[in-house]
Amino acid sequence: MYYLQLLRKENLDLRLTPYKVLATSSKNGFVQLIESVAVADILLMEGSLVNYYKKIAPSESTAQGISKEVIDNFIKSCAGYCVITYLLGVGDRHLDNLLMTKSGKLFHIDFGYILGRDPKPLPPPMKLTKEMVDLMGGTNSDGFLDFKKLCYTAFLHLRRSANLILNLFSLMVDANIPDIALEPDKAVRKVQDKFCLDLSDEEAVQYMQSLIDVSVSATMAALMEQMHKIAQYWRK
Repeated sequence: MYYLQLLRKENLDLRLTPYKVLATSSKNGFVQLIESVAVADILLMEGSLVNYYKKIAPSESTAQGISKEVIDNFIKSCAGYCVITYLLGVGDRHLDNLLMTKSGKLFHIDFGYILGRDPKPLPPPMKLTKEMVDLMGGTNSDGFLDFKKLCYTAFLHLRRSANLILNLFSLMVDANIPDIALEPDKAVRKVQDKFCLDLSDEEAVQYMQSLIDVSVSATMAALMEQMHKIAQYWRK
């Protein structure tokens, strides 16, 4: 929620979807329901995100046959969550943890792994699959270029508020959050390192570009996604 406020203060609306959580004990609580479908379920039902949105939000005025508003919402929200989950080191980013609304907004759930901890080996810096890039129009499209520009802009804006974010994060060190409690003396430093404050803005943009490139071409992530899908099938 605080990231959302910082970005909006810079007139950058990345169509993020914060949802309310009410804790009723240390292990239980209520989470606000957001009408949405998991990316994994969309791919299972329709084969691709493109097919899904062609069906529920068709448009004859765009090259992809999908409402321009839907594509715009997706590109902006995907950029926002890519940068935020990278900064917080959110792990276990399989496609059941990525949800899509009918209006094209992507958002993440299940933050049981943070600060770089992940149950899967060699996770990419961001969850950015081929299907997600295809919905933007492909790697050579204007949509993907817009996505990258939004990632750069969001990263630079949040870097300028890094001290404030780190001070607020330091207040959570004693909150008994498992991944922080593992190494409380290193928790703030882990987030600080993600900001790359030793880099100039130009170097930071180049660094973000490299993270996007690595994430898009992450073959291990694709393999782990298939293994996760098989495991989920057998559990059902």
